[in-house]
Amino acid sequence: MNIRSRRSRDYSLVSATRAVSRQTSSSRLGLAVGLCAGAWLVLAPQAATAQGRVDAHYEATLAGIPVGKGAWTIEIGDDTFSASAQGGTAGLLKAFSGGTGSGASQGRIVNGALVANAYTATTTTQKKSETIRLVLANGNVKDFSIDPTPPVDPDRVVVTDAHRKNVLDPMTGSMLRVPGNGEVLAPDSCRTGAGIFDGRLRYDLKLDYKRMETVRAERGYHGPALVCAIYFTPIAGYIPDRPVIKYLASERRIEVTFVPIAGTRILVPFRMTIPTPFGLAMLEATSFVTTAMPPRVAKTN
Repeated sequence: MNIRSRRSRDYSLVSATRAVSRQTSSSRLGLAVGLCAGAWLVLAPQAATAQGRVDAHYEATLAGIPVGKGAWTIEIGDDTFSASAQGGTAGLLKAFSGGTGSGASQGRIVNGALVANAYTATTTTQKKSETIRLVLANGNVKDFSIDPTPPVDPDRVVVTDAHRKNVLDPMTGSMLRVPGNGEVLAPDSCRTGAGIFDGRLRYDLKLDYKRMETVRAERGYHGPALVCAIYFTPIAGYIPDRPVIKYLASERRIEVTFVPIAGTRILVPFRMTIPTPFGLAMLEATSFVTTAMPPRVAKTN
């Protein structure tokens, strides 16, 4: 490949990644491409609780070219949970359009279910910085803000109060909880769905089983993984004519690969792939270190 054709390809990749970054949810935490913030949490009751932690590092690529890196830490306690992530552009994309992002979610564990009460996401580019905050209670958004306040776009589908009920924030929604006492890496674990609200966009996600496989991080996890198809349906807060929204809503080949947090019945994404006209967009763990934590012992004095 000569220098001119390589530059042409690289500029196409940069333009494609910028388009995805501009037109999808701003809560993607910088390193995510497209829907990486959206997976699943199942809120069915479960009596038993367990504790575990994961420290993971991810790399995002487009057509095999690195475009972002990030880290994700999750702690599951006996009655509380927390998750935080940070990332930024890398490689070729960083040279053209640097950006960083961070996010966090925390809440309680009620009858074994993760119930978030707060979510924050901040993205910073060369041109601006934006922070989204959500306050939740029992799956309903009680308050939210975007700072600075974005301009009103008359073409955007209005988000109503009803759209902000029975939803998950993107960070909590990235964790798939498997109820019951059976095998967590099972086909039925994929067969679920949920509504997500990220402060701007309200959308539904549906999972379906695809296959089992074995994954290996450069550091940490090596073992079985559950691969699910993921389907995106925009509900409100989006502009219908945006090409990326139309593309993601019609794409049937998006996959997310889950692995377990040790000591829990929580699955989290190890890899996500999204076919695009410019090549495969992929977010994959390069390091995935997970440990079970002993339950807290009640004081008896």
